[in-house]
Amino acid sequence: MRIMGKRQLGEMEPAEFVVAVLISDLAAHPLQDIGTPLLYGLIPVMILVLCQVLISGGMMKSLKFRSLICGKPSLIIENGKISALELQKNRVTLDELSEQLRKKDILDISTVKYAVLETDGSLSAILYPAESPLTPKHMNIQADDVGYPVIVINDGHIIEHNLKKLGFNLQWLEKQLGARKLKHADDVFLMTADTSGKVYLASREDT
Repeated sequence: MRIMGKRQLGEMEPAEFVVAVLISDLAAHPLQDIGTPLLYGLIPVMILVLCQVLISGGMMKSLKFRSLICGKPSLIIENGKISALELQKNRVTLDELSEQLRKKDILDISTVKYAVLETDGSLSAILYPAESPLTPKHMNIQADDVGYPVIVINDGHIIEHNLKKLGFNLQWLEKQLGARKLKHADDVFLMTADTSGKVYLASREDT
């Protein structure tokens, strides 16, 4: 699964799901039958993995090939109107559509301008502008960019390369621990920081 790519661990396309099922089935036979050499299961699995890698490469380079393998997204709701034809074509009921919208915290279908059924089976919904949540930009408020918090101490272990990425050093880390009355990194279960110096720390006592 790692060789075939990280996406295999998330939402899979139909072809990728079939490959995963076939791999598990092929690997099971030599494990169940003592008389079957393990190599008889490994070779087909490796061939399937190789085919999947080649197919993924073809999907990256060719839009037509990607469309053939994965299909195309379906517009379930367009300009606020539900397409009964698209629902029937994809075998999606109104109850299932409502369920997917509720999972996105959308209770009123009339607030949805577009809803797209993606090729992996998930539903993407776009609200009308008047129904969209307010952002600092809408209110002409300048929002501070604090950066992305990264882990600098993980279960007592200092991750020095993350410290360097943030522009900090061990002296800064010791100062942060001292301010929280902690002597060693071993006393810390989790510590994160961002480029602005904002720190989140959970000591072992807290956990």
